[in-house]
Amino acid sequence: MARKTSFYYSFLVLPKEQRRAIEAVWDFCRAVDDAVDEPAPDLPSGEAVGFWRQELARCYEGAAPQTSQGRGLQPFITQLDLPRQAFEDVIDGLAMDLDTTRYQTFDHLFEYCRRVASAVGLICIRIFGCRNPKAADYALNLGVALQLTNILRDIPEDLARGRVYLPLDDLAAHGCTVQDLAEGVVNERVRKLLAFECERAHDFYRRAVDARPAEDRRRLVAAEIMRAVYFATLRRIERRGYDVFHGRVRLRRPAQLLIAIRQWLFG
Repeated sequence: MARKTSFYYSFLVLPKEQRRAIEAVWDFCRAVDDAVDEPAPDLPSGEAVGFWRQELARCYEGAAPQTSQGRGLQPFITQLDLPRQAFEDVIDGLAMDLDTTRYQTFDHLFEYCRRVASAVGLICIRIFGCRNPKAADYALNLGVALQLTNILRDIPEDLARGRVYLPLDDLAAHGCTVQDLAEGVVNERVRKLLAFECERAHDFYRRAVDARPAEDRRRLVAAEIMRAVYFATLRRIERRGYDVFHGRVRLRRPAQLLIAIRQWLFG
């Protein structure tokens, strides 16, 4: 897993076999994501999604996978009984980017977040060995919180791809337009909109913490490091006055490492 990802320090704390399983899941999901966002010249995005659905079927049905990502994932599917539906949901969510560039309501966006982020969390809690069924609620809410943080951080990049993930109903309620976002000026309307969206993310972080099973707390340490890193990113957006347009909002590696150590020791 590349050091540039915000997940890097989260997964370093895992035992070797869990880390290998997480990396296999990450590599598979990353390959599907890349197939949608950066399609190969000889395989358009729509066909690529179909290919990865077939590759997932091969992984689960005992056939020989055709990719290194499939071959890396297949053994862990058997060993850890990883939920197939969660992988199907991830592919379905990433495929939404092929024909959805706007989300009218938060309910519509929630479904996207559930598929592309929470579904991965449901796979991870199986790898972590969580025992309490409430861990699924934790994974659902944390996944939405992380994805909302990503959406806020990546507004300019998504606009460059023709995508707006913030619900259009929310824009209208705050007197904003897509053009306001494209202009990259944090006027009062944009500030109130982004403050509203940040508070929504805060709410899902709170829900995740409330749902976290006490007996699985140490099993969830990697997820808790991830939560702490992304929550710090959200707070940085707020401290910048919601200016996500001039320079990418990011935590430097030393800051991420410090958060990881603190969470490992005291979380």
